[in-house]
Amino acid sequence: MKKLEVGKIAPKFKLKNQDGEIISLSDYKGEKNVVIYFYPKAMTPGCTTQACEIKKNKRKFTSRDTVVLGLSPDPVDKLDKFRVKEKLNFDLLSDEGHKVADKYGVWGEKKFMGKVYDGIHRRTFIVGKDGKIKHIMEKVKTKSHHEDVLNFIKENL
Repeated sequence: MKKLEVGKIAPKFKLKNQDGEIISLSDYKGEKNVVIYFYPKAMTPGCTTQACEIKKNKRKFTSRDTVVLGLSPDPVDKLDKFRVKEKLNFDLLSDEGHKVADKYGVWGEKKFMGKVYDGIHRRTFIVGKDGKIKHIMEKVKTKSHHEDVLNFIKENL
């Protein structure tokens, strides 16, 4: 897996969101900080907890000039169902071919219940308005993820 570094320019991407609209990281350069969080699979317990906590705290992100983008290998239609079911208020992006996950170094071998497979490693990247990576969260706890991200933003951006 590729390893990104704080201080480097975040890899650019263009992906479809839950509505099929193209979202590009460069859409926010100079305007917003961007939280890019990678999660394994929509509508699973941990991913739902993580997304719902972000939803509840959207105003806090917005007040800090920050937009949150959730990326997974799920297809657009599944992301739409996830967003509708949980009433999510931020964009979920489909990285079906895991090209962006590869660029960010979050796609790789995983082990679960004795099985080995390739998948997304839950990781978060905080990108500043200048397009540079300001922080990488390698150990993400789904229940406190939103607080951890907001605390970093309050203290550093």
